[in-house]
Amino acid sequence: MLVLNLACSSDHRFEGWFGSNADFQSQTERGLLSCPVCADAKVKRMPSAPHLNVSHLRQQTPPPARPDAGQARQAGQGAAAAVQPALSKPAPPAASQPIAAGPDPRESMQVLQAKLMQALQQVVQQVEAHTEDVGTQFAEEARRIHYGESPERGIRGQATRDEAAALEDEGISILALPLPVGRRLQ
Repeated sequence: MLVLNLACSSDHRFEGWFGSNADFQSQTERGLLSCPVCADAKVKRMPSAPHLNVSHLRQQTPPPARPDAGQARQAGQGAAAAVQPALSKPAPPAASQPIAAGPDPRESMQVLQAKLMQALQQVVQQVEAHTEDVGTQFAEEARRIHYGESPERGIRGQATRDEAAALEDEGISILALPLPVGRRLQ
């Protein structure tokens, strides 16, 4: 499995899993990849360090068995003497000690990404439920509302970066949201 860091032209970063590099190339060429945030089909591969599964290379050594007190007494030693050698034995180097199992950071990231996508979906649903879609006429309609030529209401639509900058220059507050075009978040 090949895990790649990807980004769209809006610099939304996400992860893609592919059977091979050829699968990634094929899907890219056929236009099958798109950004999960904005649905942009212009996806590029970002630099990343490879994840190598080297757990099988670690030396797995069982912890040394500690003699119990009964065995030590039978050998003619007290219980304190049985524990002493184990305490005075030098610890093995850190590299040979097993690594404590903790949460997999990839799983944590996937959980976080799922929560973020769920929150974004809720925002999208609220925006869609409480605004009117004016499409590519967003900048013109925002100006009409601002100058009192149209009734005041919540609107949504598309605007170019230049149109958005011009609205801000005129004192018209807008909020850019990464709403998917032509499809809803799933």
